[in-house]
Amino acid sequence: MPEPPPTAIVSLMSATATTRPRLVTPQFVLLGSAALAYFFADGLLVPSVPLYVTGPLAGDDVAVGLSVGAFSLSALLLRPWAGRLVDRRGRSIAMVGGAALFAASVAAYGFAEAVSVLVALRLFTGVGEAFFFVGAVTAMADLAPAERRGEAISLFSLSLYAGLAVGPPAGEAVVGSVGFGTVWLISAGAAVVAVLLTLRVGDTRGSASERSEAGGRLIHPAAVLPGLLLLALVWGMSGFLAFVPLYAVDLGLSGAGFVLFEFAAIVVLIRSIGARIPDRLGAARSVRISLLCTTIGLAIIGSRQTVPGLVFGTFVLGVGVALGTPAMIMLALQRAPAGERGAVMGTVSMSLDLALGLGPASFGVVAARTDRSVGFLVAALVAGAGLALATRRWTRRPATA
Repeated sequence: MPEPPPTAIVSLMSATATTRPRLVTPQFVLLGSAALAYFFADGLLVPSVPLYVTGPLAGDDVAVGLSVGAFSLSALLLRPWAGRLVDRRGRSIAMVGGAALFAASVAAYGFAEAVSVLVALRLFTGVGEAFFFVGAVTAMADLAPAERRGEAISLFSLSLYAGLAVGPPAGEAVVGSVGFGTVWLISAGAAVVAVLLTLRVGDTRGSASERSEAGGRLIHPAAVLPGLLLLALVWGMSGFLAFVPLYAVDLGLSGAGFVLFEFAAIVVLIRSIGARIPDRLGAARSVRISLLCTTIGLAIIGSRQTVPGLVFGTFVLGVGVALGTPAMIMLALQRAPAGERGAVMGTVSMSLDLALGLGPASFGVVAARTDRSVGFLVAALVAGAGLALATRRWTRRPATA
């Protein structure tokens, strides 16, 4: 068979390059910018709310827990309803309404003269979180070509990490210099910026036929397995983030700053430079690798009980977390019609709230009865259970991803 002429090879390469669907469009950038503004507003509250409770409101640790936890409770309960709204009425209305409610409730924090009032306002803030987050992630899935969805999720998640990285130190600085009232106003203002940017994003839903597929499900069956796997992943990560500052001191370090920086840097590096990895490996294979790395990383941290063990275990854990979330969302979305993406994201994202609450709580109980190293080992068992579930599921019926 004769070889094709060089011009034909060049033409073929050009055609291949041009057929790869575009991901980073002006609409995608606007959506990411809206998410960045929102998560910056959210990040400002991370240190500010506990300081406000123990300071001006003279609350104790229980009051701090109630004030912080109220946000997650209402977000958890409302995510399925947000998914239904997103499918029936569109992504933009959920994002705009959610960010606006977030802004209004945070602006009112300054009028809270009792912990009970602040807790009530935090419940409304959590409702805003549920609707904005589900709407934003669903819109991202609409804009992403199917073969680049993992890359899209990875890049989109950088908005969350950037906002939550810059927001907390900025919140502490503002509280220390000009007070809590200014923090609430800046946070509310950033949420308003998210509203304005969302209005420019517009409707991201596809054709009229796709919109007609929208159902009324609260819990989507396609998202149950990915949700359980995400729960197993984030359970260990949340315990790690909550207790590694104390564990680092147990091992003789002055603090966990380097370890936390290492973890964040690995996640950001893989989610940016390695954003295409989940697409190239496929959702199912990426999920298994993710849970395997998470299990091994937590087991190394808990079993070695040395500084090198902590550093190496954190590296392996970071790789697992970086790959896991995009792959699990991919897995859920590829099994659902376009008109039911909101219900899928509403169901999957419930796992985040559950894991962020149950992970540190269970770790704390184990650590109190034994020691902190055992807490990491138990978290590794949870991730290992997720790995066993994923392996059994795709061994019995191989996934196409």
